[in-house]
Amino acid sequence: MSNNHLDSHSDTTNVDTVNSNKNNATVESNDRPEYDDEIQKIADYVLDYSIDKQSPNPTDAWNTARHCLMDTLGCGLLALRFPECTKHLGPDCPDQITPHGARVPGTSHRLDPIKAAFDIGCMVRWLDYNDTWLAAEWGHPSDNLGGILAVADYISQKNVSQGQAPLTMRAVLEAMIMAHEIQGVLALENSFNRVGLDHVFLVKLASTAVVAKLYKLPRERIMAAISQAIVDGQALRTYRHAPNAGSRKSWAAGDATSRAVRLVDITARGEMGIPGALTAPQWGFYDVLFSHTNKDLATKPEGNRRFTFQRDFGSYVMENILFKISFPAEFHAQTACEAAVILHPHVKGRIDDIEKIVLTTHDSAIRIISKEGALANPADRDHCLQYMVAVPLLTGDLMAENYEDDYHEQHLSIDELRSKMVVVENAQYSKDYHDPSKRSIANAIQVFFNDGSSTEQVAVEYPIGHKRRRAEGIPVLKAKFRASLATRFIDSRCQKIIALCNDQEKLEQTPVNEFMSLFVSN
Repeated sequence: MSNNHLDSHSDTTNVDTVNSNKNNATVESNDRPEYDDEIQKIADYVLDYSIDKQSPNPTDAWNTARHCLMDTLGCGLLALRFPECTKHLGPDCPDQITPHGARVPGTSHRLDPIKAAFDIGCMVRWLDYNDTWLAAEWGHPSDNLGGILAVADYISQKNVSQGQAPLTMRAVLEAMIMAHEIQGVLALENSFNRVGLDHVFLVKLASTAVVAKLYKLPRERIMAAISQAIVDGQALRTYRHAPNAGSRKSWAAGDATSRAVRLVDITARGEMGIPGALTAPQWGFYDVLFSHTNKDLATKPEGNRRFTFQRDFGSYVMENILFKISFPAEFHAQTACEAAVILHPHVKGRIDDIEKIVLTTHDSAIRIISKEGALANPADRDHCLQYMVAVPLLTGDLMAENYEDDYHEQHLSIDELRSKMVVVENAQYSKDYHDPSKRSIANAIQVFFNDGSSTEQVAVEYPIGHKRRRAEGIPVLKAKFRASLATRFIDSRCQKIIALCNDQEKLEQTPVNEFMSLFVSN
Protein backbone atom coordinates (compact mmCIF):
# COMPACT_ATOMS: atom_id res chain seq x y z
CA MET A 1 0.00 0.00 0.00
CA SER A 2 2.70 2.41 1.01
CA ASN A 3 4.60 1.78 -2.20
CA ASN A 4 1.50 2.35 -4.30
CA HIS A 5 0.80 5.56 -2.38
CA LEU A 6 4.31 6.78 -2.96
CA ASP A 7 4.08 5.98 -6.69
CA SER A 8 0.79 7.80 -6.96
CA HIS A 9 2.16 10.85 -5.12
CA SER A 10 5.28 10.83 -7.29
CA ASP A 11 3.21 10.76 -10.49
CA THR A 12 1.09 13.67 -9.32
CA THR A 13 4.12 15.73 -8.36
CA ASN A 14 5.79 15.11 -11.74
CA VAL A 15 2.67 16.12 -13.63
CA ASP A 16 2.33 19.30 -11.58
CA THR A 17 6.00 20.11 -12.11
CA VAL A 18 5.75 19.58 -15.85
CA ASN A 19 2.64 21.75 -16.06
CA SER A 20 4.35 24.47 -14.04
CA ASN A 21 7.46 24.34 -16.20
CA LYS A 22 5.34 24.42 -19.35
CA ASN A 23 3.78 27.68 -18.24
CA ASN A 24 7.21 29.29 -17.61
CA ALA A 25 9.44 27.63 -20.21
CA THR A 26 10.95 29.36 -23.25
CA VAL A 27 10.81 27.27 -26.40
CA GLU A 28 12.05 27.90 -29.90
CA SER A 29 9.72 27.57 -32.84
CA ASN A 30 10.94 24.90 -35.25
CA ASP A 31 8.90 26.08 -38.23
CA ARG A 32 11.53 26.37 -40.94
CA PRO A 33 11.26 29.81 -42.58
CA GLU A 34 11.50 30.87 -46.17
CA TYR A 35 14.87 32.25 -47.21
CA ASP A 36 15.42 35.78 -45.95
CA ASP A 37 14.20 38.43 -48.37
CA GLU A 38 17.71 39.81 -48.81
CA ILE A 39 19.02 36.39 -49.86
CA GLN A 40 16.20 36.00 -52.36
CA LYS A 41 16.89 39.48 -53.72
CA ILE A 42 20.54 38.64 -54.47
CA ALA A 43 19.71 35.26 -56.02
CA ASP A 44 17.00 36.73 -58.24
CA TYR A 45 19.37 39.45 -59.41
CA VAL A 46 22.10 37.11 -60.62
CA LEU A 47 19.57 34.79 -62.25
CA ASP A 48 17.19 37.25 -63.88
CA TYR A 49 18.87 40.60 -64.48
CA SER A 50 19.76 41.37 -68.10
CA ILE A 51 22.48 43.99 -68.53
CA ASP A 52 21.56 44.56 -72.18
CA LYS A 53 17.81 44.84 -71.58
CA GLN A 54 17.57 46.40 -68.12
CA SER A 55 20.66 48.53 -67.58
CA PRO A 56 20.18 52.24 -68.41
CA ASN A 57 23.75 52.32 -69.76
CA PRO A 58 24.66 48.80 -70.99
CA THR A 59 27.49 49.97 -73.26
CA ASP A 60 29.08 51.88 -70.40
CA ALA A 61 28.73 48.87 -68.11
CA TRP A 62 30.35 46.42 -70.56
CA ASN A 63 33.16 48.82 -71.51
CA THR A 64 33.98 49.67 -67.90
CA ALA A 65 34.02 45.97 -67.02
CA ARG A 66 36.55 45.39 -69.80
CA HIS A 67 38.75 48.20 -68.52
CA CYS A 68 38.35 46.82 -65.00
CA LEU A 69 39.49 43.39 -66.19
CA MET A 70 42.60 44.91 -67.74
CA ASP A 71 43.42 46.98 -64.69
CA THR A 72 42.82 44.15 -62.23
CA LEU A 73 45.02 41.68 -64.10
CA GLY A 74 47.71 44.33 -64.41
CA CYS A 75 47.69 44.88 -60.66
CA GLY A 76 48.15 41.16 -60.11
CA LEU A 77 51.07 40.94 -62.53
CA LEU A 78 52.84 43.84 -60.80
CA ALA A 79 52.51 42.08 -57.44
CA LEU A 80 54.51 39.10 -58.74
CA ARG A 81 57.68 41.19 -58.33
CA PHE A 82 57.33 40.93 -54.54
CA PRO A 83 58.43 37.72 -52.77
CA GLU A 84 56.13 38.43 -49.83
CA CYS A 85 53.26 37.99 -52.28
CA THR A 86 54.57 35.05 -54.33
CA LYS A 87 55.30 32.98 -51.22
CA HIS A 88 51.52 32.53 -50.89
CA LEU A 89 51.07 31.20 -54.42
CA GLY A 90 51.09 27.67 -55.79
CA PRO A 91 49.59 24.31 -54.83
CA ASP A 92 49.02 23.46 -51.18
CA CYS A 93 50.81 20.16 -51.77
CA PRO A 94 54.11 20.32 -53.72
CA ASP A 95 54.02 18.66 -57.15
CA GLN A 96 50.24 18.40 -57.01
CA ILE A 97 48.71 17.87 -60.47
CA THR A 98 45.18 19.15 -61.06
CA PRO A 99 43.36 18.06 -64.24
CA HIS A 100 41.84 21.11 -65.94
CA GLY A 101 43.48 23.24 -63.27
CA ALA A 102 42.76 26.96 -63.33
CA ARG A 103 45.69 29.09 -64.43
CA VAL A 104 47.14 31.83 -62.22
CA PRO A 105 48.06 34.76 -64.53
CA GLY A 106 51.75 35.49 -64.88
CA THR A 107 52.77 32.09 -63.49
CA SER A 108 52.89 28.46 -64.59
CA HIS A 109 50.55 27.31 -61.80
CA ARG A 110 47.52 25.15 -62.63
CA LEU A 111 45.48 24.75 -59.48
CA ASP A 112 42.13 23.57 -58.22
CA PRO A 113 39.68 26.50 -58.48
CA ILE A 114 39.57 27.07 -54.72
CA LYS A 115 43.33 27.63 -54.40
CA ALA A 116 43.50 29.42 -57.75
CA ALA A 117 40.87 31.86 -56.51
CA PHE A 118 43.01 32.56 -53.45
CA ASP A 119 46.14 33.09 -55.53
CA ILE A 120 44.52 35.40 -58.07
CA GLY A 121 42.77 37.35 -55.32
CA CYS A 122 45.99 37.63 -53.34
CA MET A 123 47.90 38.98 -56.36
CA VAL A 124 45.19 41.45 -57.27
CA ARG A 125 45.01 42.99 -53.80
CA TRP A 126 48.65 42.80 -52.76
CA LEU A 127 49.78 46.27 -53.84
CA ASP A 128 46.54 48.06 -52.91
CA TYR A 129 46.35 49.16 -56.55
CA ASN A 130 43.05 47.72 -57.83
CA ASP A 131 39.68 49.46 -58.00
CA THR A 132 37.80 50.92 -55.06
CA TRP A 133 34.25 51.65 -53.93
CA LEU A 134 33.62 54.22 -51.21
CA ALA A 135 30.35 54.68 -49.35
CA ALA A 136 29.14 53.79 -45.83
CA GLU A 137 31.42 50.77 -46.32
CA TRP A 138 34.61 50.65 -48.35
CA GLY A 139 36.08 47.91 -50.46
CA HIS A 140 37.54 46.73 -53.74
CA PRO A 141 34.95 44.95 -55.91
CA SER A 142 37.53 43.65 -58.39
CA ASP A 143 38.70 41.37 -55.55
CA ASN A 144 35.88 39.09 -56.76
CA LEU A 145 37.80 38.39 -59.97
CA GLY A 146 39.81 35.75 -58.08
CA GLY A 147 36.84 33.42 -57.78
CA ILE A 148 35.26 34.43 -61.08
CA LEU A 149 38.32 33.84 -63.25
CA ALA A 150 39.44 30.66 -61.50
CA VAL A 151 36.03 29.01 -61.77
CA ALA A 152 35.40 30.20 -65.34
CA ASP A 153 38.76 28.82 -66.48
CA TYR A 154 38.20 25.49 -64.71
CA ILE A 155 34.67 25.07 -66.10
CA SER A 156 35.82 26.00 -69.60
CA GLN A 157 38.69 23.52 -69.67
CA LYS A 158 36.47 20.79 -68.26
CA ASN A 159 33.75 21.51 -70.82
CA VAL A 160 36.22 21.36 -73.71
CA SER A 161 37.54 18.02 -72.45
CA GLN A 162 33.97 16.67 -72.57
CA GLY A 163 33.20 18.06 -76.01
CA GLN A 164 31.08 20.92 -74.68
CA ALA A 165 31.36 24.66 -75.30
CA PRO A 166 33.57 26.67 -72.95
CA LEU A 167 32.43 29.82 -71.22
CA THR A 168 33.28 33.03 -73.02
CA MET A 169 34.80 36.17 -71.57
CA ARG A 170 31.37 37.78 -71.80
CA ALA A 171 30.33 35.50 -68.94
CA VAL A 172 33.35 36.73 -66.94
CA LEU A 173 32.49 40.37 -67.62
CA GLU A 174 28.86 39.76 -66.66
CA ALA A 175 29.92 38.10 -63.41
CA MET A 176 32.22 41.04 -62.69
CA ILE A 177 29.41 43.56 -63.22
CA MET A 178 27.11 41.58 -60.93
CA ALA A 179 29.71 41.04 -58.22
CA HIS A 180 30.56 44.74 -58.28
CA GLU A 181 26.86 45.53 -57.95
CA ILE A 182 26.17 43.19 -55.03
CA GLN A 183 29.20 44.35 -53.07
CA GLY A 184 28.79 48.01 -53.94
CA VAL A 185 25.05 48.40 -53.39
CA LEU A 186 25.28 46.68 -50.00
CA ALA A 187 28.12 49.07 -49.14
CA LEU A 188 26.11 52.21 -49.92
CA GLU A 189 24.23 52.41 -46.63
CA ASN A 190 25.47 49.46 -44.55
CA SER A 191 28.61 50.16 -42.56
CA PHE A 192 30.29 46.93 -41.49
CA ASN A 193 33.40 48.78 -40.31
CA ARG A 194 31.30 50.53 -37.65
CA VAL A 195 30.75 47.18 -35.95
CA GLY A 196 34.34 46.04 -36.49
CA LEU A 197 33.78 43.74 -39.47
CA ASP A 198 36.05 43.81 -42.49
CA HIS A 199 34.66 44.61 -45.94
CA VAL A 200 35.87 41.26 -47.31
CA PHE A 201 32.58 39.84 -46.00
CA LEU A 202 31.03 41.50 -49.04
CA VAL A 203 33.61 39.87 -51.32
CA LYS A 204 32.67 36.46 -49.96
CA LEU A 205 28.97 37.22 -50.39
CA ALA A 206 29.23 38.62 -53.93
CA SER A 207 31.66 35.94 -55.12
CA THR A 208 29.41 33.20 -53.77
CA ALA A 209 26.40 34.51 -55.72
CA VAL A 210 28.13 34.92 -59.08
CA VAL A 211 30.22 31.74 -58.84
CA ALA A 212 27.03 29.79 -58.12
CA LYS A 213 25.59 31.32 -61.29
CA LEU A 214 28.70 30.30 -63.30
CA TYR A 215 28.13 26.73 -62.08
CA LYS A 216 24.50 27.06 -63.29
CA LEU A 217 23.02 26.15 -59.92
CA PRO A 218 19.23 26.53 -59.60
CA ARG A 219 17.66 29.29 -57.50
CA GLU A 220 17.31 27.29 -54.30
CA ARG A 221 20.94 26.16 -54.47
CA ILE A 222 22.14 29.72 -55.09
CA MET A 223 20.20 30.87 -52.03
CA ALA A 224 21.64 28.00 -50.01
CA ALA A 225 25.18 28.99 -51.02
CA ILE A 226 24.55 32.65 -50.14
CA SER A 227 23.22 31.62 -46.74
CA GLN A 228 26.41 29.61 -46.11
CA ALA A 229 28.49 32.72 -46.85
CA ILE A 230 26.44 34.72 -44.35
CA VAL A 231 26.76 32.28 -41.44
CA ASP A 232 30.44 31.66 -42.17
CA GLY A 233 33.02 33.27 -39.87
CA GLN A 234 33.54 36.94 -40.77
CA ALA A 235 36.88 38.73 -40.59
CA LEU A 236 37.64 41.49 -38.11
CA ARG A 237 39.19 44.76 -39.32
CA THR A 238 41.99 44.50 -36.75
CA TYR A 239 44.67 43.88 -39.38
CA ARG A 240 43.83 47.10 -41.24
CA HIS A 241 44.24 49.58 -38.40
CA ALA A 242 46.91 51.00 -36.14
CA PRO A 243 48.64 49.53 -34.25
CA ASN A 244 47.98 46.10 -35.83
CA ALA A 245 48.06 46.87 -39.56
CA GLY A 246 49.83 44.11 -41.40
CA SER A 247 50.11 41.98 -44.51
CA ARG A 248 46.94 39.98 -43.89
CA LYS A 249 45.06 42.90 -45.42
CA SER A 250 46.84 42.04 -48.69
CA TRP A 251 45.53 38.46 -48.87
CA ALA A 252 42.27 38.72 -46.92
CA ALA A 253 40.20 39.30 -50.06
CA GLY A 254 41.86 36.35 -51.79
CA ASP A 255 40.86 34.26 -48.81
CA ALA A 256 37.29 35.56 -49.04
CA THR A 257 36.78 34.90 -52.75
CA SER A 258 38.42 31.49 -52.35
CA ARG A 259 36.13 30.65 -49.46
CA ALA A 260 33.18 31.57 -51.67
CA VAL A 261 34.28 29.00 -54.26
CA ARG A 262 34.55 26.40 -51.50
CA LEU A 263 31.06 27.18 -50.16
CA VAL A 264 29.55 26.95 -53.64
CA ASP A 265 31.26 23.59 -54.13
CA ILE A 266 29.82 22.31 -50.85
CA THR A 267 26.36 23.54 -51.81
CA ALA A 268 26.54 22.04 -55.30
CA ARG A 269 27.14 18.68 -53.62
CA GLY A 270 23.80 19.01 -51.83
CA GLU A 271 24.60 20.72 -48.53
CA MET A 272 21.45 22.26 -47.10
CA GLY A 273 21.07 26.01 -46.72
CA ILE A 274 20.23 28.13 -43.67
CA PRO A 275 17.12 30.12 -44.68
CA GLY A 276 17.14 32.48 -41.69
CA ALA A 277 20.87 33.16 -41.80
CA LEU A 278 20.29 36.90 -41.46
CA THR A 279 17.13 37.24 -39.41
CA ALA A 280 17.07 34.32 -36.97
CA PRO A 281 16.46 35.80 -33.48
CA GLN A 282 19.57 35.62 -31.30
CA TRP A 283 21.48 33.35 -33.70
CA GLY A 284 21.27 35.21 -37.02
CA PHE A 285 23.77 37.63 -38.60
CA TYR A 286 21.79 40.70 -37.66
CA ASP A 287 21.52 39.92 -33.96
CA VAL A 288 25.02 38.49 -33.57
CA LEU A 289 27.21 40.65 -35.81
CA PHE A 290 25.28 43.67 -37.06
CA SER A 291 24.54 45.31 -33.74
CA HIS A 292 26.62 46.88 -31.00
CA THR A 293 26.09 47.64 -27.33
CA ASN A 294 27.33 51.18 -27.93
CA LYS A 295 24.55 52.83 -29.96
CA ASP A 296 26.97 55.48 -31.22
CA LEU A 297 28.77 52.71 -33.11
CA ALA A 298 25.67 50.86 -34.27
CA THR A 299 25.02 50.90 -37.99
CA LYS A 300 21.27 51.16 -37.50
CA PRO A 301 18.93 52.34 -34.72
CA GLU A 302 17.97 49.72 -32.15
CA GLY A 303 15.36 47.37 -33.58
CA ASN A 304 16.10 48.21 -37.21
CA ARG A 305 19.51 46.68 -37.82
CA ARG A 306 18.94 45.10 -41.19
CA PHE A 307 20.56 45.72 -44.53
CA THR A 308 19.07 48.70 -46.31
CA PHE A 309 19.18 49.22 -50.06
CA GLN A 310 19.59 52.71 -51.48
CA ARG A 311 18.84 51.37 -54.96
CA ASP A 312 17.91 48.16 -56.75
CA PHE A 313 20.64 45.98 -58.20
CA GLY A 314 21.63 46.93 -61.74
CA SER A 315 24.99 48.01 -63.19
CA TYR A 316 25.46 51.27 -61.28
CA VAL A 317 28.55 50.25 -59.33
CA MET A 318 30.62 49.08 -62.29
CA GLU A 319 29.74 52.22 -64.22
CA ASN A 320 30.85 54.44 -61.32
CA ILE A 321 33.80 52.42 -60.02
CA LEU A 322 36.94 54.24 -58.87
CA PHE A 323 40.18 53.15 -60.51
CA LYS A 324 43.55 53.54 -58.82
CA ILE A 325 45.50 54.68 -61.82
CA SER A 326 48.42 56.79 -60.64
CA PHE A 327 49.39 55.49 -57.20
CA PRO A 328 49.41 52.14 -55.37
CA ALA A 329 47.90 53.74 -52.30
CA GLU A 330 44.79 53.49 -50.13
CA PHE A 331 42.12 55.34 -52.08
CA HIS A 332 41.28 58.00 -49.50
CA ALA A 333 44.81 59.33 -50.08
CA GLN A 334 44.79 59.35 -53.90
CA THR A 335 43.94 63.05 -54.26
CA ALA A 336 46.42 63.91 -51.49
CA CYS A 337 49.14 62.15 -53.49
CA GLU A 338 48.15 64.10 -56.61
CA ALA A 339 48.37 67.35 -54.63
CA ALA A 340 51.77 66.36 -53.25
CA VAL A 341 53.10 65.70 -56.76
CA ILE A 342 51.92 69.17 -57.81
CA LEU A 343 53.67 70.73 -54.82
CA HIS A 344 56.93 68.78 -55.26
CA PRO A 345 58.64 71.34 -57.56
CA HIS A 346 57.82 74.11 -55.06
CA VAL A 347 59.30 72.37 -52.00
CA LYS A 348 62.07 70.07 -53.30
CA GLY A 349 64.81 72.60 -52.60
CA ARG A 350 63.36 73.72 -49.26
CA ILE A 351 62.65 70.47 -47.40
CA ASP A 352 64.82 71.45 -44.42
CA ASP A 353 63.04 74.82 -44.17
CA ILE A 354 59.55 73.37 -43.71
CA GLU A 355 57.84 74.35 -40.47
CA LYS A 356 54.59 72.44 -40.92
CA ILE A 357 52.41 70.77 -43.54
CA VAL A 358 48.64 71.08 -43.21
CA LEU A 359 46.65 68.17 -44.70
CA THR A 360 42.97 69.01 -45.10
CA THR A 361 40.85 65.94 -45.63
CA HIS A 362 37.53 64.16 -44.98
CA ASP A 363 36.34 62.15 -42.00
CA SER A 364 36.85 58.69 -43.52
CA ALA A 365 40.51 59.37 -44.29
CA ILE A 366 41.06 60.53 -40.71
CA ARG A 367 39.43 57.41 -39.33
CA ILE A 368 41.23 54.93 -41.58
CA ILE A 369 44.68 56.17 -42.57
CA SER A 370 45.81 59.08 -40.39
CA LYS A 371 48.64 57.74 -38.22
CA GLU A 372 51.43 58.96 -35.97
CA GLY A 373 54.40 57.01 -34.66
CA ALA A 374 56.54 54.23 -36.05
CA LEU A 375 55.27 52.25 -39.06
CA ALA A 376 56.06 48.57 -38.73
CA ASN A 377 55.88 47.19 -42.27
CA PRO A 378 54.94 47.96 -45.91
CA ALA A 379 51.27 47.23 -45.24
CA ASP A 380 51.37 49.75 -42.41
CA ARG A 381 52.95 52.41 -44.62
CA ASP A 382 50.54 52.09 -47.55
CA HIS A 383 47.71 52.82 -45.10
CA CYS A 384 49.30 55.94 -43.63
CA LEU A 385 48.11 59.25 -45.09
CA GLN A 386 51.17 61.14 -43.87
CA TYR A 387 53.60 58.62 -45.36
CA MET A 388 51.79 58.60 -48.70
CA VAL A 389 52.04 62.40 -48.84
CA ALA A 390 55.64 62.63 -47.67
CA VAL A 391 57.09 60.42 -50.42
CA PRO A 392 55.72 62.39 -53.43
CA LEU A 393 56.55 65.68 -51.72
CA LEU A 394 60.16 64.48 -51.56
CA THR A 395 60.41 62.61 -54.88
CA GLY A 396 57.53 63.70 -57.12
CA ASP A 397 56.03 60.20 -57.35
CA LEU A 398 54.80 57.25 -55.28
CA MET A 399 55.49 53.62 -56.21
CA ALA A 400 55.00 50.27 -54.48
CA GLU A 401 58.73 50.01 -53.83
CA ASN A 402 58.54 53.14 -51.66
CA TYR A 403 56.77 51.17 -48.93
CA GLU A 404 59.45 48.51 -48.57
CA ASP A 405 61.63 48.32 -45.45
CA ASP A 406 64.91 48.97 -47.26
CA TYR A 407 63.56 52.09 -48.98
CA HIS A 408 62.22 53.46 -45.71
CA GLU A 409 65.52 52.83 -43.93
CA GLN A 410 67.39 54.78 -46.62
CA HIS A 411 65.01 57.77 -46.52
CA LEU A 412 64.57 58.82 -42.91
CA SER A 413 63.51 62.28 -44.09
CA ILE A 414 60.08 60.72 -44.74
CA ASP A 415 59.48 60.35 -41.01
CA GLU A 416 60.83 63.85 -40.39
CA LEU A 417 58.23 65.24 -42.80
CA ARG A 418 55.51 63.13 -41.20
CA SER A 419 56.30 64.67 -37.82
CA LYS A 420 55.56 68.13 -39.25
CA MET A 421 52.12 67.24 -40.61
CA VAL A 422 48.85 68.47 -39.14
CA VAL A 423 45.66 66.72 -40.27
CA VAL A 424 42.37 68.64 -40.17
CA GLU A 425 38.87 67.81 -41.38
CA ASN A 426 36.95 69.94 -43.86
CA ALA A 427 33.24 69.39 -43.15
CA GLN A 428 32.32 70.08 -46.76
CA TYR A 429 34.79 67.45 -47.96
CA SER A 430 33.14 64.93 -45.63
CA LYS A 431 29.65 65.91 -46.82
CA ASP A 432 30.59 65.66 -50.51
CA TYR A 433 32.24 62.29 -49.88
CA HIS A 434 28.86 60.85 -48.85
CA ASP A 435 26.78 62.76 -51.43
CA PRO A 436 25.69 60.16 -54.05
CA SER A 437 25.64 62.83 -56.75
CA LYS A 438 29.30 63.72 -56.07
CA ARG A 439 31.16 60.95 -54.19
CA SER A 440 34.23 63.14 -54.11
CA ILE A 441 37.42 62.12 -52.29
CA ALA A 442 38.89 65.55 -51.70
CA ASN A 443 42.22 66.40 -50.10
CA ALA A 444 44.26 69.60 -49.90
CA ILE A 445 47.86 70.32 -48.88
CA GLN A 446 49.61 73.53 -47.90
CA VAL A 447 53.26 73.77 -46.85
CA PHE A 448 54.47 76.47 -44.43
CA PHE A 449 58.15 77.48 -44.11
CA ASN A 450 60.20 78.75 -41.19
CA ASP A 451 60.57 82.21 -42.75
CA GLY A 452 56.80 82.78 -42.64
CA SER A 453 56.16 82.06 -46.32
CA SER A 454 53.99 79.24 -47.64
CA THR A 455 52.89 77.52 -50.79
CA GLU A 456 49.41 77.91 -52.16
CA GLN A 457 46.92 75.38 -50.84
CA VAL A 458 46.61 72.72 -53.55
CA ALA A 459 43.25 70.96 -53.47
CA VAL A 460 42.19 67.99 -55.59
CA GLU A 461 38.54 67.01 -55.34
CA TYR A 462 38.29 64.01 -57.67
CA PRO A 463 41.14 61.56 -58.36
CA ILE A 464 42.05 60.64 -61.92
CA GLY A 465 40.34 57.27 -61.51
CA HIS A 466 36.93 58.87 -60.77
CA LYS A 467 34.08 58.61 -63.28
CA ARG A 468 34.12 62.40 -63.65
CA ARG A 469 37.65 62.07 -65.08
CA ARG A 470 37.10 58.94 -67.26
CA ALA A 471 38.21 60.58 -70.51
CA GLU A 472 41.46 61.61 -68.87
CA GLY A 473 41.89 58.40 -66.90
CA ILE A 474 41.35 55.55 -69.39
CA PRO A 475 44.47 56.28 -71.49
CA VAL A 476 46.50 56.29 -68.27
CA LEU A 477 44.83 53.03 -67.18
CA LYS A 478 45.81 51.42 -70.49
CA ALA A 479 49.39 52.63 -70.12
CA LYS A 480 49.46 51.13 -66.62
CA PHE A 481 48.20 47.82 -68.03
CA ARG A 482 50.78 47.84 -70.82
CA ALA A 483 53.60 48.46 -68.33
CA SER A 484 52.31 45.67 -66.09
CA LEU A 485 52.27 43.17 -68.95
CA ALA A 486 55.84 44.08 -69.84
CA THR A 487 57.04 42.92 -66.42
CA ARG A 488 56.08 39.31 -67.28
CA PHE A 489 55.85 38.78 -71.05
CA ILE A 490 57.80 39.43 -74.24
CA ASP A 491 56.64 42.28 -76.44
CA SER A 492 54.80 40.14 -79.01
CA ARG A 493 52.68 38.53 -76.27
CA CYS A 494 51.98 41.93 -74.74
CA GLN A 495 50.80 43.28 -78.07
CA LYS A 496 48.51 40.29 -78.62
CA ILE A 497 46.91 40.69 -75.19
CA ILE A 498 46.51 44.45 -75.60
CA ALA A 499 44.93 44.10 -79.05
CA LEU A 500 42.41 41.59 -77.72
CA CYS A 501 41.54 43.64 -74.62
CA ASN A 502 41.04 46.76 -76.72
CA ASP A 503 38.42 45.01 -78.86
CA GLN A 504 35.18 44.74 -76.86
CA GLU A 505 33.35 42.39 -79.24
CA LYS A 506 36.30 40.08 -79.84
CA LEU A 507 37.12 39.88 -76.13
CA GLU A 508 33.54 38.99 -75.22
CA GLN A 509 33.51 36.16 -77.78
CA THR A 510 36.87 34.70 -76.69
CA PRO A 511 36.68 31.38 -74.78
CA VAL A 512 37.90 31.81 -71.22
CA ASN A 513 40.41 28.98 -71.50
CA GLU A 514 41.99 30.62 -74.57
CA PHE A 515 42.14 33.99 -72.83
CA MET A 516 43.83 32.48 -69.79
CA SER A 517 46.37 30.69 -71.98
CA LEU A 518 47.70 34.10 -73.01
CA PHE A 519 48.69 34.79 -69.41
CA VAL A 520 50.65 31.59 -68.74
CA SER A 521 54.29 32.25 -67.90
CA ASN A 522 56.86 29.47 -68.08
